[in-house]
Amino acid sequence: MPLFSFPDEAQWDDATATLTFTVKVGEYEGTVFVPRAVFTSLMERRPTPEEADAFFHANRPVFEKAVETRIMDRALDPDANIHLTARDVRRAIPR
Repeated sequence: MPLFSFPDEAQWDDATATLTFTVKVGEYEGTVFVPRAVFTSLMERRPTPEEADAFFHANRPVFEKAVETRIMDRALDPDANIHLTARDVRRAIPR
């Protein structure tokens, strides 16, 4: 099983309305993008950047699991980064 690390804190990018953070697996390093639409879907309302950040931090293990699953499934974007969807995150929620 690969050892995943998420070394950076998530940061909001106003220009793209996404929360971004880094993932590393061995030699691979990519950026994870979580668009505001994902938070809108999960929170059932349009959050402010601060609310999206708080939601991310309160649920960080779920977001990290969603990233791990995308990497394990080799579902990377053409630029080797990951743009999470609400579906990715929902699949990572423990049942």
